[in-house]
Amino acid sequence: MNPTGTYLAIFLGDKESAKMAAWKALPEADRRKLETEGMFAWHAWAERHKADIVTMGGPLGKTKKISTTGVEDISNALGAFTVVRAASPEAAAKMFENHPHFSIFPGDSVEVMPVLSIPEAS
Repeated sequence: MNPTGTYLAIFLGDKESAKMAAWKALPEADRRKLETEGMFAWHAWAERHKADIVTMGGPLGKTKKISTTGVEDISNALGAFTVVRAASPEAAAKMFENHPHFSIFPGDSVEVMPVLSIPEAS
């Protein structure tokens, strides 16, 4: 159960995937045309779901990993995020079916997970 009713959607993409390589190999004019088409589709998706979008989020930049050994630059598959409200995990996931992130852009997938309440200190 998700008492908050909110879900974090993470947009993933492998920078070394065949899909990304094919995207980068496109002639610039073709890629720009797809980028424009993709952004129109992404904005249309946001408009359709605006009542359920808690935070639109956005693209993610370079990653710093902080641990007990210090701070280091790393690379990962995280590309962007959005926070949505939904009645169930299935309803949240359904919002992202055929999303432009992977139906137009060379992204791999969107992962959706519940945002849980922080437990009380006892």
